[in-house]
Amino acid sequence: MQASARYDFDTVVDRRGTWCVQWDGVADRFGVDGLLPFTISDMDFETAPEVLTALRTRLDHGVLGYTGWQHDDFRSAIAHWYGTRYGTELDTGRLVYAPSVLSQLSQLLQMWTAQGDGVVVHTPTYDGFRKAITGLGRELRGVPVGDTEALERELARPDAKVLVLCSPHNPTGRVWTEPELVETAALAARHGVAVISDEIHADFVHEGHRHVPWARVAGAGGGRWAVISSASKSFNFPALTGSYGIIGDPADRTEFLRRMETAEGLASPAVLSLTAHIAAYREGGEWLDAVRAYVSDNLALVAERLNTAFPELSWEPPQAGYLAWIDLRPLGVDDEALQRVLIEREKVAIMPGAVYGAEGFLRLNVGCPRSKVEAGVEALIRALGTVRASRR
Repeated sequence: MQASARYDFDTVVDRRGTWCVQWDGVADRFGVDGLLPFTISDMDFETAPEVLTALRTRLDHGVLGYTGWQHDDFRSAIAHWYGTRYGTELDTGRLVYAPSVLSQLSQLLQMWTAQGDGVVVHTPTYDGFRKAITGLGRELRGVPVGDTEALERELARPDAKVLVLCSPHNPTGRVWTEPELVETAALAARHGVAVISDEIHADFVHEGHRHVPWARVAGAGGGRWAVISSASKSFNFPALTGSYGIIGDPADRTEFLRRMETAEGLASPAVLSLTAHIAAYREGGEWLDAVRAYVSDNLALVAERLNTAFPELSWEPPQAGYLAWIDLRPLGVDDEALQRVLIEREKVAIMPGAVYGAEGFLRLNVGCPRSKVEAGVEALIRALGTVRASRR
């Protein structure tokens, strides 16, 4: 699938000096400035022109006062997106708003769990989940992606209270099938475990796969549930903040809103976030399809280059997302040695799998112009060759 000629993803946008975490903050994680980064999960592309136009129009108004989110413009845009993209009808009365998906996760965990309770996640695990769960004094309990027996075993433990589902999964890019989700809903309901489904990567599902919203399957098993999501990941405006949630139970929804408006003091959302969400979900579909196609070609390039250099990897692109989750264990390289060569010799920053609890893996962000992807994968290939040669 080729990206639309209407959009230019090849031109490099210089993000240095813009307080950018991926570029300007690389030394915070890797200890060295000036590395070519393939790290935090945002993209190096400008957001959709339709979003930029809407933001400029809103800024031209000139007044940026307190704003409400409980209006039809915002809620109907989300419903429109779910209806046209996923064939799912949303009850907009179930929607809530929060600054981020992680702030929603934190509030829901505080509502549905107590200190020491078990929170089940799939492994490898997005590090933001780990920080939120353990930071609240809850016990993180991991089950390998795709291991249904281990999932049921953990859900059956008496103090297991919540399953945090990443759908699609970060960092592996796994897309859950509808039968898998229906089975998960039934298991959670059977054991009285609430489900929080983080669907922020849903819009980046690649051809041949299909995202099924938890809001569609939740009724199959009943029980307590919430969806947490945002357009900021797929349309690349996370710095605007802003997310929305779907909470199944009316009492839980009321309590969530009460906490956000009183305990957290967040009655007024960021107006530019609302503006961006509405424009993205009403007008940004063509841009999203184009950027996803471009990223898919980037992932294919990584697969071709890696597998040519190291056929034993047999690496396949993920089912969703712009994060290449690469299993390097067949090469038997030492993780620390590889990171040293990547940083000190190749001058690139690539997230080690240990961040997500998986030694022997790397997470390479390819949400960027192809020239950068080529530079990154070639640096990785050289580094792998260097580390392997040093063992001989």
